[in-house]
Amino acid sequence: MEPATPRHGRPDVGDGGDPHRDPAAPNGTRLRADDVAAMGDDELGNAFAAGHEQALAEAYTRWAGLVHGISLRALADRQDAEDATQQVFVRAWRGRDTYDPRRGTLAGWLIGISRHVTADVWHQRARLARQAEAARAVVGPATVPAAALPEQAVERLAVLDALAEVEQPARGVVELAFFHDLTHKQIAERLGMPLGTVKSHIRRSLLRLRDSLEVARAATS
Repeated sequence: MEPATPRHGRPDVGDGGDPHRDPAAPNGTRLRADDVAAMGDDELGNAFAAGHEQALAEAYTRWAGLVHGISLRALADRQDAEDATQQVFVRAWRGRDTYDPRRGTLAGWLIGISRHVTADVWHQRARLARQAEAARAVVGPATVPAAALPEQAVERLAVLDALAEVEQPARGVVELAFFHDLTHKQIAERLGMPLGTVKSHIRRSLLRLRDSLEVARAATS
């Protein structure tokens, strides 16, 4: 089944300015939407690279469905795909100075940005998973109802805030253990540190993180 076209409108790139002028265009004049819609893909790419906002709008009209389909297949989540589609066009517009129509089509360039954006989403997912695993190591496994998600967010922030206050080398030891998935032995070898010292750093840091979580829970209760 073909992926659905994203429901949102073209992205807000936040350029603002005089509604009768295109501040990014070389001569400050805004192309007419009808003229841009009549352009071929190559001509549209040139207009986009020149900074005409109507070219961004037309590019979104032509290729948002393509970008959304790529994002949906990569991420397997409709909301994430819609957010990624928005991000692709925002990044493309803000980085339009790096686009050279002579080296490739605008559609191909957008596809390349799509791959970077979806990769960033996967990295973010993995980072959040590691943070959740670190929190579970402190508080133990728990089944939390959906209504408690704000409290989960507070707890995660509390863990990160507390970790930021842990002094080195203990902080580096904990980060290697929970965010890089290294064993105690691997950490000891990497840092040239006795295994017992590694375990001691992790134990004391986890106690500190536990105290921070207790404070966060009390604040949301």
